[in-house]
Amino acid sequence: MKLTKDLVILDLETTGAWVEKDKIIEIAMIRRLPNGEESIYVKKVNPKMPIPKAVSLLTGITNEDVKAAPAFNDIALEVLNFIGQSDIAGFNIQKFDLPILERELNEAGHKFEWQHLNIYDAQVIYHVSEKRDLSSAYQFYCNRNLDDAHSALADTRATLEILEAQVARYIGNGQPIESLGKFEYKQVAEFYDKERKFRWWNGKLYMMFGKYAKKYSLEEIVKKDHGYLEWILNADFSQEVKSLIRDVLDGRFPVFNTKQQIELFENLE
Repeated sequence: MKLTKDLVILDLETTGAWVEKDKIIEIAMIRRLPNGEESIYVKKVNPKMPIPKAVSLLTGITNEDVKAAPAFNDIALEVLNFIGQSDIAGFNIQKFDLPILERELNEAGHKFEWQHLNIYDAQVIYHVSEKRDLSSAYQFYCNRNLDDAHSALADTRATLEILEAQVARYIGNGQPIESLGKFEYKQVAEFYDKERKFRWWNGKLYMMFGKYAKKYSLEEIVKKDHGYLEWILNADFSQEVKSLIRDVLDGRFPVFNTKQQIELFENLE
């Protein structure tokens, strides 16, 4: 791969998936120069908040591992200097890593205008370049071309063969099709409700709408503005939301399911 300027490949491990709130616990960068030389920057970071168990299980980074690590403020300038005006690459960095890094650098008092740099997001390139239609799936799983694509019967037969191949590949030959149920798309684990009006962070629920959006947990809002939650009960909200608010007003707060959270962080990689 020929380079005309320095390229920095970047990856972050964080306390969670909320770009506006979660913190970096590890940063790794490789700088590749046009002449082929490389330099590496890797640091664990103390996020100054507990690392969720699900994150530790996924990344192997525990609270003990970062206890003596520097806070991001302490390394912000060296991170910025390592990147410089290089092109930047990574996987899913435009939606996740770069916005989090920008926020952390801003909070440390530094500007990071990555939008003005050349960005190469391997995930975007992958999704744009590789077809994911029925014909592509048939070729991948069954190693055959779908000659009569868009013929209803041919598409139906191909789908049946794909399902059989998926059971064989991911579960095991002769296993029941119900085993594929574990791949069913589920509500993203960081949100409490289907409408995504409440989001988990650091074990507590945060409101994603209204005057307290992204600012306070429900436990804080109960103490701060009891009347606002009572207003929600009489406004145009779903029964799921109203049921949650009733419980909160009665002092019953939902408990976060750590097991579900693991799926969320796995999807970030």
